[in-house]
Amino acid sequence: MAEPVRARRLTQDEGRRLQQLVRRGKHDSVRVRRALIIMASASGTPVPAIARLVAAHEDTVRDVIHMFNQMGLACLNPQWAGGRPRRISEDDEAFIVTTATQHPRRLGQPFTRWSLRKLADYLAGRDAARRVVVSPERLRQLLHDNDVSWQRTRTWKESSDPDFDAKLDRIEQVTNAFPDRCFAFDQFGPLSIRPHHGSTWAPRSDPGRLPATYTRTHGIRYFHGCYSLGDDQLWGVVRRRKGADHSLAALQSIRAARPDGAPIYVILDNLSANKTAKIRRWAALNKVELCLTPTSASWANPIEAQFGPLRTFVMAGSDHPNHTVQTGELQKYLRWRNANARHPDVLAAQRRERARIRSERQHRWGRPRTQTAA
Repeated sequence: MAEPVRARRLTQDEGRRLQQLVRRGKHDSVRVRRALIIMASASGTPVPAIARLVAAHEDTVRDVIHMFNQMGLACLNPQWAGGRPRRISEDDEAFIVTTATQHPRRLGQPFTRWSLRKLADYLAGRDAARRVVVSPERLRQLLHDNDVSWQRTRTWKESSDPDFDAKLDRIEQVTNAFPDRCFAFDQFGPLSIRPHHGSTWAPRSDPGRLPATYTRTHGIRYFHGCYSLGDDQLWGVVRRRKGADHSLAALQSIRAARPDGAPIYVILDNLSANKTAKIRRWAALNKVELCLTPTSASWANPIEAQFGPLRTFVMAGSDHPNHTVQTGELQKYLRWRNANARHPDVLAAQRRERARIRSERQHRWGRPRTQTAA
């Protein structure tokens, strides 16, 4: 006479997992029923009694017990197969993704973007390199499964500076080795007199309102900002234009911040007004090294992140009547900011601005460069 079918002895981990599944798996009836079968059989309950317990056929109970003895708890997951055979193969799916991510005009189509219906018609039509019949809804699911989504185009400007790596290396070197003698300079603007949209607390469905402007007669201004990395202090003045004389005045204020005569390092961009012959002569005589950022790489300037809070806390949500009031509010914020340089709101705004300017260049500061083969 054949021995009765019985589950093997459970390990501690198996017993604990089966018990948790039985207690908590209320919404997974198949796994719960199989867990009950295994637990009951392992504790010595005969197959007919287990079949009555779980309202199943005895052969089903025996099959579950045999699967557990062979493959362990993997038997809890049903491996069902059925339904209509798949009509779209993996090669077809790869072809769909490749077609969807190509520009339609490259494939001879008279438009600049695909819609789901256009793409489905193209795949099913004679113009396609291969015929794939798929509904728009299934097409959407396939694209979603392959991480293809609807995206807006973005601009991109690649730096053509031949000294790109050398300039970045020098900036990293001075900011790491001489933070107390490292400064940054840049212009923030243009600043115009107009209502600036922003965010604020307001009653639900009753946001703050800003007037519309159609005539703007106040002109524009530029904030010439100076930032001390070691002290985490930001200062500057508002000018009518971006001129070499204004850049020189800003550099002189930076030199005055370190009157000890020791060398200082100023990071600034490649604006022509920042690197005139007069400025270079003055820098050489006053022990000021101009560390220029690569072209089209303003994100490498540490002061760029400091301009984010200016947009958030001074410009956004404002409606200044003239430049005098706007400049006064800007200077008020700078005094508050320098007294509260480590305020969480300031740091959060700096992080947002840093992430924004770096994402525009698709660059993460501090990312290790790929090592060239020796």
